Amino acid sequence: MTHESPQVLVTGASGFLGGHVVTELTSAGYRVLANGRDAGRLAGLGVDTLAAPLAALPTAPLQGVDAIVHCAALSSPWGRWADFREANVDGTAAVIEAARRNGVRRIVFVSSPSVYSQAADRLDISEDDVDPGNRLNHYIASKLRAEELVRAAVADGSVPEAVILRPRGLIGAGDPSLAPRLLDVHRRIGVPLFREGTNLVDLTAVENVALAARLALEHANAHGQAYNITNGDPRPFRELLDRLLTLVGETPRYRRVSIRVLYPLAAVLEKLYAVLPGYPEPPLTRYTLTTIAYSQTLDISRARADLGYVPRVSLDDALAAFAATRATRRGH
Repeated sequence: MTHESPQVLVTGASGFLGGHVVTELTSAGYRVLANGRDAGRLAGLGVDTLAAPLAALPTAPLQGVDAIVHCAALSSPWGRWADFREANVDGTAAVIEAARRNGVRRIVFVSSPSVYSQAADRLDISEDDVDPGNRLNHYIASKLRAEELVRAAVADGSVPEAVILRPRGLIGAGDPSLAPRLLDVHRRIGVPLFREGTNLVDLTAVENVALAARLALEHANAHGQAYNITNGDPRPFRELLDRLLTLVGETPRYRRVSIRVLYPLAAVLEKLYAVLPGYPEPPLTRYTLTTIAYSQTLDISRARADLGYVPRVSLDDALAAFAATRATRRGH
């Protein structure tokens, strides 16, 4: 690309996925404006930066921005609705308004496959298999509402084009959430194992999600579509955990449990913890159980066909990268 390359605003650029999106886009020759709250992390990206909350974007100097990759989000299995609404719903509304005011051509919105979550085995889930009434947790409700806002913005002309991505289970160097949570549970009590751990888990190397975001910017036929993004390599839960634990030098320790017992218990714990001071996260949630007790795999054929998406980083390499950075950080 030349100096006339499109300029892309990346929200959440100081986060795990957003930082990788910045790297992917700059490597492809895009001019990037990185937005986030952590000015220190933004400065390390080597691009133009805008350290500001999402609420400030509508009045920010964004003239010349051609597209937005909206990665910023509050992602957690637990939390107050007001917090999720502010971060994920109001934040997305602010991004849309900023796009409208500045004539941005396309928004790529990073949503979540949590919108498919159910307490059941589900294989090859398509992008159309969404329950708009899913209220398993506030995170899901906020992402569903944010998707509605994006579609409405296209319908009313606020934004000419939009693409929705639903990447599942991001893993890789510096993963701050998925693998660390599993390792924390393993150290404390051992990892819960349901049905001998044969349930299938669909993960995605973070670099592959960044690749999908770039492809979503570049393909005209992606407009108006939602895309599942994974590595296309579902693995049995126990196989994945054995691999991860071996890589980080821990001996696998499992606790065989029954979903029939734990799921109703999780529902009770959620009600109890919701009224405790400080709204602490319960030791177990229904959402967490749906992710580790059931097979849930995504059909990525639409992304392959429309975007030419081919996972670039293998799942094994992503797990190894996480383990390597974790060892380096512990060494310091």
